[in-house]
Amino acid sequence: MKRIAILVPKFTAYSGAAQVAEIQAKELVKEGHQVDIITFFADIPPSGFTVQTMGVPAPRNTFWQRLYMLLFPLDLFKTLKWLPRLKEYDEIIVHLYPLTWFGYLAKKLYNVKYTFWYHGITPPHLFPKFYERIYVKLSMLFTKLTTRNVDRAVAVSRYAQKEMRRYFGLEGEVIYNKVDLSRFHPAVDGTKVREQHNLGDDPVILFVGALRPVKGVHLLIQAFKLVKQKIPQAKLVIVGRPEHPYYFEQLKRMSDKSVIFAGYVPQEMLPSYYAACDVYASCSLWEAHNVTALEAQACGKPIIVWHESFRETINKDGVLVEIGNIEKFAQACIRKLLQIKHRDYA
Repeated sequence: MKRIAILVPKFTAYSGAAQVAEIQAKELVKEGHQVDIITFFADIPPSGFTVQTMGVPAPRNTFWQRLYMLLFPLDLFKTLKWLPRLKEYDEIIVHLYPLTWFGYLAKKLYNVKYTFWYHGITPPHLFPKFYERIYVKLSMLFTKLTTRNVDRAVAVSRYAQKEMRRYFGLEGEVIYNKVDLSRFHPAVDGTKVREQHNLGDDPVILFVGALRPVKGVHLLIQAFKLVKQKIPQAKLVIVGRPEHPYYFEQLKRMSDKSVIFAGYVPQEMLPSYYAACDVYASCSLWEAHNVTALEAQACGKPIIVWHESFRETINKDGVLVEIGNIEKFAQACIRKLLQIKHRDYA
């Protein structure tokens, strides 16, 4: 039995890295290891492992919190308080900066095995605001500095593996993200979700993800408008927490009543949303390995996507469209909906 610490900045239901860390922790516990999650804040209940929260001195999801995360190595109080605890572990698995700082120091000072789990970093040019681009560039720099002494590097896809080599000079293995198949499967019932949003038997396209510009939700809405020209009854359901107020306002201005913003959905309800849709679609401009698309496929839903990284995991029912081609994306959605519903909406 080994004692393993998994470090992830946010152990919350809306964090993709946290979902990966949760499944990872459960698997390690089943193997007989003692596992502790160390995080800034959490809302996922422990299951066989413990969760230790460090807290942050700023409200969640604010500019000041992001700034604190960026400059976390300057918080000597937390470093001096938490770092000595890490020498008791056999291995530290770190998901994302700034907690790579702890991995770097624990390896350097205590020679604890340091594993870096790379989820990808959105390219800076995909952020519309100058300060966002600067933030990401600094995050990339600090990640590179704090992963120089890793014992093991893991990327969540071959696409991410190439990024990791290009950004940080790290050679690592690929371990794809996993889905909890006890929760996400074709037998899930979506009736309540259809009733809740008055969807009836209308064709439904679903997107799940954080509402940020790189996710391309504005492009998805543009494609959906073309879908409605052929299928007027179609609905687009968007599940996700708005992260940038300016972007969310833009999305709402683009939308009519056929675009339903469901907001944040608790994890226990998410499978029902996949079950309620006919097609899962994403116009994301960048992904390393998208968990929500995997969840949709696990629920038996076809996915329509256009980023190259999806090529690694899309199944035979999915469609990979040329990135940036909104018209072809809309046509793919139309064909799939007509195939599923067996109707002529003309």
